[in-house]
Amino acid sequence: MRVLLTGANGYIGMRLLPVLIEAGHQVICCVRDRSRLPLKKGFEEHVEFFEVDFLEDFDMDKAPKDIDAAYYLIHSMSTSGDFEEKERRSAQNFINYLDQTCATQLIYLSGIVNSDELSKHLNSRLATEEVLKTAKADYTVLRAGIIVGSGSASFEIIRDLVEILPVMIAPRWLETKSQPIAIRNVIQYLSKVLGNQRCMKQVFDIGGPDIITYKQMLLQFAEVRGLKRLIGVVPIMTPRLSSYWLYFVTSTSYPLAVNLVNSMKIDVVAEVGNIKEIFGQKLFTYKESVKLAFNKIDQNMVVSSWKDAMVSSSRLPNLRQYVEVPKHGVFKDVKERIIVGNVDQVTQNVFSIGGSRGWYYGTFLWKIRGFMDKLVGGVGLRRGRTHVSEIYEGDALDFWRVLVADREERRLLLYAEMKLPGEAWLEFCITENEDGEAVLHQTATFRPSGIMGRLYWYAVLPFHYFVFNGMISKLESFAPKMA
Repeated sequence: MRVLLTGANGYIGMRLLPVLIEAGHQVICCVRDRSRLPLKKGFEEHVEFFEVDFLEDFDMDKAPKDIDAAYYLIHSMSTSGDFEEKERRSAQNFINYLDQTCATQLIYLSGIVNSDELSKHLNSRLATEEVLKTAKADYTVLRAGIIVGSGSASFEIIRDLVEILPVMIAPRWLETKSQPIAIRNVIQYLSKVLGNQRCMKQVFDIGGPDIITYKQMLLQFAEVRGLKRLIGVVPIMTPRLSSYWLYFVTSTSYPLAVNLVNSMKIDVVAEVGNIKEIFGQKLFTYKESVKLAFNKIDQNMVVSSWKDAMVSSSRLPNLRQYVEVPKHGVFKDVKERIIVGNVDQVTQNVFSIGGSRGWYYGTFLWKIRGFMDKLVGGVGLRRGRTHVSEIYEGDALDFWRVLVADREERRLLLYAEMKLPGEAWLEFCITENEDGEAVLHQTATFRPSGIMGRLYWYAVLPFHYFVFNGMISKLESFAPKMA
């Protein structure tokens, strides 16, 4: 089948894509920027790209029409502003396009909406669902609650809470019931409903075998990790305080924290449909799901992370405008080192920077800068990086966003997503000088915004001198210890 996959470089899309390819389907990936979707070797011949933003008008004459089915995996939960209107507009634009194609099935991953009172987020999912049901193609809706998998927002937030706080004074929504489901089960359901006649014009709630509270989820997570944790629930913590609590303790953005808190006050338990009668797959318990997730983490096999989505950014989603680093009206800190060791090792050092490895020099100062960024509403350092050694354009890297990651050209360009009175870039590249020597170049560029931007640059200049000098020296000389 020819399958259209929206949100192809999102958390779910990147995991569903290889499953569809391995099942023999030809996949048309809808992305805003095709450079942000790396493909495994051998997948290229099974994938086509359609660059589109369904929030904007686009030329439908150039859009692919010869498709058999479509997945709608676009969500705006992490964004600030009127995400409900954005989701409705995106869904309507998508339907206007889909109705001009040959598609006979539309598959949508929604949220469980069985409570009488719903949050803005769940109301928006339900409204989007109603828009999608107006399509000419038959719909199949899968409604899920908490999805447990390496890199998912809920998994990473729970991980932060459990691993950082030995004692938690938590809000009363920790007593809310949920029915978490393993990411493996979600992907299996998404792939199996494709083309299945019993699933046409049907809505199914999907969940794992456990119905547990968020408090139980935290304690079971701690048990899997071999940690002792104490949790006290207090009734006086307001939604706003709860949101700030999540924001400062975990790697989540504040808009996502607000939407999560509002949704966590509502029981999310599967009731609609009985998909298990159609597909008899093994459903993983919550603890099994956590163990499976850590197996992927331990093997450095995390396929996708919510942090790499543009919704975890504090900046505009259109990064192409930042790829050309400005030359005028900027301050620069330029460092160079002749590479006396192995050039490939230095390249690997550059592409492994940040995350658990840190910034090679003055990592403590980087952490302080990340904490300061959190205090003023920025993303901070806790996003880390998805892979220890692999990095791609569009990935989040602590409080940076990757603009260019070209190993062949030995160039890495980062754009700052921290709160700044201006804009900042950090670039690493390796070239050859006229003597045939390999040279590592490290360039920090800052374009100030007004007088505050200039004052900021001069205030941090002494720290730049020590940190940037130390960083390039370590990048050039660092060699990992042999096991």
